[in-house]
Amino acid sequence: MSQLEIKIPDIGDFSEVDVIEVLVAEGDSVKAEQSLITVESDKASMEIPSPASGTVKALKVKVGDKVREGSVILELEEAAGAPAATAEQPEDAAEQDKTESASGPATPDSSPKAEAATSEGKKAAAAAEAVSVVVPDIGDFKDVEVIEILVSEGDAVKAEQSLITVESDKASMEIPSSHAGVVKRLSVKVGDKVGQGSEILVLEAAGRQDTESPAESAEQPKADEPAASQPAAAAASFTSGEAGEMASRPVERTSPTQDYGKDLPLNKLPYASPSVRKFARELGVDLTRVKGSAPKGRITFDDVRSFVKQALSAAPSGATATAAGGGLSVIDWPKVDFSRFGPVEAKPLSRIKKISGANLHRNWVMIPHVTNNDQADITELEALRVQLNTENQKSGIKVTMLAFLIKAVVAALKKFPEFNASLDGDELIYKQYYHIGFAADTPNGLVVPVIRDADKKGVLELAKETSELAAKAREGKLSPAQMQGGCFSISSLGGIGGTSFTPIINAPEVAILGVSRSAHVPVWDGQAFQPRLMLPLSLSYDHRVIDGAAAARFNAYLASLLADFRRIAL
Repeated sequence: MSQLEIKIPDIGDFSEVDVIEVLVAEGDSVKAEQSLITVESDKASMEIPSPASGTVKALKVKVGDKVREGSVILELEEAAGAPAATAEQPEDAAEQDKTESASGPATPDSSPKAEAATSEGKKAAAAAEAVSVVVPDIGDFKDVEVIEILVSEGDAVKAEQSLITVESDKASMEIPSSHAGVVKRLSVKVGDKVGQGSEILVLEAAGRQDTESPAESAEQPKADEPAASQPAAAAASFTSGEAGEMASRPVERTSPTQDYGKDLPLNKLPYASPSVRKFARELGVDLTRVKGSAPKGRITFDDVRSFVKQALSAAPSGATATAAGGGLSVIDWPKVDFSRFGPVEAKPLSRIKKISGANLHRNWVMIPHVTNNDQADITELEALRVQLNTENQKSGIKVTMLAFLIKAVVAALKKFPEFNASLDGDELIYKQYYHIGFAADTPNGLVVPVIRDADKKGVLELAKETSELAAKAREGKLSPAQMQGGCFSISSLGGIGGTSFTPIINAPEVAILGVSRSAHVPVWDGQAFQPRLMLPLSLSYDHRVIDGAAAARFNAYLASLLADFRRIAL
């Protein structure tokens, strides 16, 4: 009997893959083509079969290892009478090594690998004549959706000319070209997800000749990530009621090898692709309870969705929302044909409203909101604002009440640091910076630009920056970086109206200030009623972090600062 090393065969373009299952143990007898391990890339899982029959003498890998083509899986003692062809590949490789060591390295003309390397070198040299234009730094967003392609293959573009439009959950933006030249190949299409470094297109830079043939260009694969987008598409098929119920359930984030408990043998793990496993983890679905409908019992996205829908339909229903085993149970959303009652017109929600709506729903359901209402006497502050605008007419800077509010909020955050924090599991993260977001009304919905380091800026500088950011928001030109990192948000409806409201907290922040329209009201000064300009303040806070007494003190302190702005200097 001979010893044979079983190695990872050619697995395509993947440099490394994870071992997620080991299907045999030392001492096991295996047959030719019997699966030995299961490996998983970012897009697929695959089983590695044995090329020969025999007995496993030594395992060389374990669950969690990274392997690639040529990595040794195990040592196999071949069964008596096994065809010699089963060991042909290692023996051939050994013979080739001996031949090469005896005769010297093969010449490029006689070695297929060398010829291939030479061909690849020529292609690389040709490709070097072209410029790959990629997505620049777009902030912390890993994936944004391409919603518009602004150029076509063959178009001549200039440096800084817009190539594509992408949209995050808060804003859309155009990605400019880093070079001038002619578009040779588009690498993205509408609907693709891209991030920093993703290739947009290949550009023949101005002044360069086309050294790459059309055949070679056609051989280059276009960027396509269907598996990465499948979970989002699959989740989108749920109704709003189902999505809300699943959002209310806690989801434990685990690694692929920890989803199914320690008592389940590794060779009995559910048969599903990585994207399906990830989708199931996001919904909190135990795949061992899902029956696969694909060949060999493989579990698909439809199987997971069907399992979730069946579980939801089996839950107890009632006329009111009830706590049923920790979940949320509500009656179905009413389906009404509105055209029966009169003329109607259907218009789709803007993308910003659809995405922000989902975030608002999550925040409202997951955060225990409480709102504290108070009033601030801004009579003197309004007089100061009018005076500053009169004195600064030539500068073009218009001071608004929002600038004073930001300055006062920063002072209150310094006095009450728990309002400048975020909840992370069982820890409260106290921030040592003061970035203040403010809600800006745009034709497509509300967005929240962020004033960074507001504590280091004066009222005039804050007024100028808020005006500039609000203008960019209305024009849809805010970048993701200009809407990230906020510590506390202000939602002001003063220019529109209202006496009070309950603003929804912008997670992961723990509080938000709502400001309504100021009004002159009679206020007793101890001797008589005096007309005073009063500003309503509505402070919503996360009751897991902040209690009612702290919120009342914060709001009262903020009101005192607005009533006498000199206190900020103390």
